[in-house]
Formats: sequence, C-alpha cells, structure tokens
Amino acid sequence: MTRPAPAPSRVGGQGAGLAYAISAYGLWGFLPGFFLLLAPASPWEIVAFRILMSLGFCALLLTLTRGWRGFIGLSRQWRVLGMMALAGVLIYVNWQVFVLATLGGHVVEGALGYFINPIITVALGVVVLRERLRPLQWAAVGISVLAIVVIAVGYGAFPWIALALALSFGFYGFIKKRVGAQVDAVSGLTLETAWLTPVAIVQLLVTGATVGLTFGNAGPVHAALMIATGVITATPLLLFAAAARRLPLVALGLTQYLAPVLQFLTGVLLLHEPMPTGRWIGFGLVWLALVLLTVDMLRAARSGRRASLPTA
Repeated sequence: MTRPAPAPSRVGGQGAGLAYAISAYGLWGFLPGFFLLLAPASPWEIVAFRILMSLGFCALLLTLTRGWRGFIGLSRQWRVLGMMALAGVLIYVNWQVFVLATLGGHVVEGALGYFINPIITVALGVVVLRERLRPLQWAAVGISVLAIVVIAVGYGAFPWIALALALSFGFYGFIKKRVGAQVDAVSGLTLETAWLTPVAIVQLLVTGATVGLTFGNAGPVHAALMIATGVITATPLLLFAAAARRLPLVALGLTQYLAPVLQFLTGVLLLHEPMPTGRWIGFGLVWLALVLLTVDMLRAARSGRRASLPTA
C-alpha cells in the first residue's frame, strides 16, 4: 500500500505574502513625508494626480504583463464593476482625508485612524458577517470607544479624521478580501482608478479655476514628484492586495501596525505635533486595545492549528 503524497507546502506563498505586507505597510508609513514634499500643491490637486497617475501606471503594468485580456473579461462582469466602484469611492475618501490631514498638520490623528482600523475590522465582522465576538475582542472594542471619547474630551475636538480613515480603509479592505480570489491586484486597482478618473478631472478643473495648479509651475523636481504619485500610490496598494491573497487574516493583522507606528513617529518626532496629556491617554488606551486584540488573534490561531492536527 503506497502512502499518499504530501500536500504542497504553502510556506513559500505565505513567506512572499509576509514580505508583500511589510513592504506595503512600510511604504504607507512614509507617505506623510512624501506628500509634504509636494507643497505648494493643494490636497485636491495631489489626490487628482494620485488617481490619474495610478491609472496610467496600472495601464503600463497591464501592458507589460499582458493582462489586458483578463482585465477586459472582468470589466464585463457587472458585479465586479459594482464592487470596484464601491472600493473606488472608499479609497478616494481615504486618500483625500489622508492628504488633507497630512498637509493640515494632523499626521498624528491620521496615525490614530490606522491604529483604530483593526478594531473596525473586528466590528465589521459583527455588523456585516454576523460574527460573535470573543471576550478579548469585546474588551478591545470597548476600550477603543473609551479612547475616542478621551481623545475628543482631552483634545477638545472630535477625531473625525481618524474615524474617517479607519472606516474607509476598513470597508475597503473588506471589499478587497471578498473579491480577492476573483480580481487580481492590478486589474482591481485599474478598475477603481478608472471609476475615479472623472472625479480627478473635475478636481483639476476646479482647482485650476480657483487657487491655480502648481504642476509645471513649481520646477522640474516638483513636476517629477507629482508624476511619481502614481507609483507611490499604486505600489503599496498592489502589495497589499497581493499579501491579502496569500496571508491568513492573523498574519495580515499583525503587520498592519507598522504603518501607523511610522506615521506616529513622523508626526511627533519630526513634525513636532502637539501631544497633550489627554491625547497620550487616548493613544495609550488604543494601544492597550490592540494588545488585547493581538493576544486574541494569536490564541485563536493557535487553537485552530491545534484543532487541525490529525488524531492518532
């Protein structure tokens, strides 16, 4: 009697997925510094260029990888078009709020949004998927709500930037996970930016008619950086999509803390944004919630592995 051949190992795929995830979140962590280099461009001009240059970069990738046939096939599926249109709206909100926050001196609050994002992901499981939370997850959600209240009271303003970023990217990640097996990273981002192209054109027209466009008027280096927004924007999104298709949610969840840590350090150490006592307490509560959430994820993953072991 011959023994069955062993199942193919997924270590290589998960190893590549981990590298993709770390690269994506690392690039996102340094985005505030890049956008500050684009001054004196307005946030609306920057986001419009992000959309148009990302679309051009994706079109180039489809050409180089001979992916146009698959892209056209996806574009004929109405469900895929609808999901990518919704993803486009969500990522547009995320991009615009993030650039507004960065150029407006609110990098720390933007980092708070991405610290809260894992909690939003857990809440989505309850609201959308009707999942039941484990005790540590309930504790993490409750502490996060308390943290938002403490920050709002202590800082004297509701943290709408943080919540807008957390909600928009949380729902965006949820949609990308739902269509991940059907839509490849390049085709998905191409569809998203194609839907947003009319918005980008209108933004450029309105900006040009009001405050004026800086592209072409602020020197060749500035123009080159504006063009590079396509690569800077698309690359981490493509890496994130590739990681989401290869990694379990636990591993993907652990790597996502890298981006807000880098953004927080940028805001506090480099840009010297104010950190009053109330904000420190609020951030401390968020970090405590993330510790509980991480412990819960690791325990759940360990229990799942133990349950999957063959019995004697």
